[in-house]
Amino acid sequence: MDFQLRQQGRAATAFLSDLAVASARLRAKVDADLAARGLDQQTLADDLDERLRQVDAALADSRANRALAILGEWSGVSHGRIGQAAFDEIRPELEPKLRELQSKGPATLEVRLGERLPEYQTRAWIHRTTGGWDGHPYQGFVHGELIHREYVSRNYPGDIFAQRREVLGLLPRRDYRRILEFGTSSGHYTMQIQKVFPEAEIWGCDLSLRMLEQAQRVANENGWAWKLFQLAAEDTGFESSSFDLVTSYIVLHEIPAEVTRAQMREAFRLLRPGGDMLFTDVTPYRALDKVAVRWAEYTAVHGGEPFWRSAATLDLAQAARDAGFVDVRSEGFKGAKYPWVTYGHKPG
Repeated sequence: MDFQLRQQGRAATAFLSDLAVASARLRAKVDADLAARGLDQQTLADDLDERLRQVDAALADSRANRALAILGEWSGVSHGRIGQAAFDEIRPELEPKLRELQSKGPATLEVRLGERLPEYQTRAWIHRTTGGWDGHPYQGFVHGELIHREYVSRNYPGDIFAQRREVLGLLPRRDYRRILEFGTSSGHYTMQIQKVFPEAEIWGCDLSLRMLEQAQRVANENGWAWKLFQLAAEDTGFESSSFDLVTSYIVLHEIPAEVTRAQMREAFRLLRPGGDMLFTDVTPYRALDKVAVRWAEYTAVHGGEPFWRSAATLDLAQAARDAGFVDVRSEGFKGAKYPWVTYGHKPG
């Protein structure tokens, strides 16, 4: 959808983006301060919690670390509010278009949970977004079109939308008839699934109704007949052996490890014999050095990611095998460390 922010909203989101650039430079200075204090791969503790305490003590007098903490805290608390305020400035002219897109088109949305969400979804505001994923009546648009496109994509190395499409190239087939996506959110990955598999019937599920509403608008605007459901991916209620591919993109670190295992089992149940599973998520700690793991923990704590560590320390390959998958691979995409891709095949 075409839209234009007001001057205040445009300036605020640009300022937020510029802060991210400044924060990256501060991180480099913090790394230099760590090295100057004698902390490196050899001297950092093996135990992660001990390592975090070690780093905090070493950086107690680091001006760069204090500045980074201030900027990170402000950005973490403010980015959602800035996005919501920018939307509210243009809401009067945009809202009729959004309502029409949601009500007219081939995509369907079935609400099965309402406000009866799993405890892990309500434990914390995801990404520290004010009110959480459903805290604004148009949070799906705010997240998908403002924060993600105007803020996240500007500070991400490479094209994050192209990357979503490229990971699908790892799949061994092009004839999937019915595809199910876990964690559809506002539809960014779903769009890439649609483009790569234009003949497939695409289903998607998520816990956030506001996000799914935006996905429905995206589908309707493009004439795509997605079938969307507000439900928990670990217990869909869908018929067994009814899909050819079950996939998700960068969702697992938002849920507890035991839920990830349950989603693996559910994916196996839902797949027809011969079907495939493709999940992507954050880099496991075993693939990072000690300094990089510390930064991942720092980002998780200050970015509102309560399940990051459990996701980054879960053996996804073993979880897939435990669920019944064979030919399992779990590795960085194209030799890189992010995104981390886990593939499994259901014997048939």
